[in-house]
Amino acid sequence: MISVVESYEYCVGVAKARAKNFYYSFLVLPKQKRLAMCAVYAFMRECDDLSDEAGATRIALDGWREQLDLALDGGEVAHPIWPAFVDSVVRYRIPRSYLYDMIEGVTSDLSFSQPQSFQDLYQYCYRVAGVVGLTITHIFGFQSAKALEMAEKCGIAFQLTNILRDVGEDAGLGRSYLPMDLMQQYGVGEEDLKKGKVSPRLHALLEDLGKRAREYYQFSRPMIEMVDRDSRSSLWALIEIYSRLFGRIEASGFEVLRARHRLPTWEKLSIVAMAAVK
Repeated sequence: MISVVESYEYCVGVAKARAKNFYYSFLVLPKQKRLAMCAVYAFMRECDDLSDEAGATRIALDGWREQLDLALDGGEVAHPIWPAFVDSVVRYRIPRSYLYDMIEGVTSDLSFSQPQSFQDLYQYCYRVAGVVGLTITHIFGFQSAKALEMAEKCGIAFQLTNILRDVGEDAGLGRSYLPMDLMQQYGVGEEDLKKGKVSPRLHALLEDLGKRAREYYQFSRPMIEMVDRDSRSSLWALIEIYSRLFGRIEASGFEVLRARHRLPTWEKLSIVAMAAVK
């Protein structure tokens, strides 16, 4: 069994190596909160990796949930993330239900089916991203329950941004997160997703999803002033990074079939520098 300190070191290594957007926003947090963010990220990453493994089944993720319960109940579990993760969950009073929802979210990808409606898509986004927003808000610290409502919508905005960015890549893998009811509404078929250029009808659908994402960004931004003062710079940086990514997608005319939009590292570091000044 590794120590809590060693476990945190492991989680920091995972976050540094794999948290493409999140890790930069962690840098302006106080040390303990930064470590907790890395522990939560490592937990989410392991969930994703288990669901992505060749031949992955629900059994593997059910086993991960059993490990979660055992670790939170004080038992010894071999994986190196657990001591740090449990310390963070207890320290910041993170509800266990959020963690179950995260696991359920990645489990749903094992038997993927295209969402029938935007409500179905929202539920998926809630489980894989909305609960992440709720979880990290407990680490940031907050006083008003309104902050949690905003945190959920912020996570949804981030996931909609990811979905918009990955439309072309997902189509190449034979899947689509675009709701069937919106595809029918705008007359979009599978052939629209296989073209090299976004058709007018697909553009209209993506613009519809983009409008919803933009509204969620706008709704959640006041949350920055509602978290603990020592966390505001980090939350500002996180929202700024994702909203700029969304802005690039929007500015391209939602041209997401031929290119995968991203922010360069220098721009993320620039945002973190501005956050530190704030």
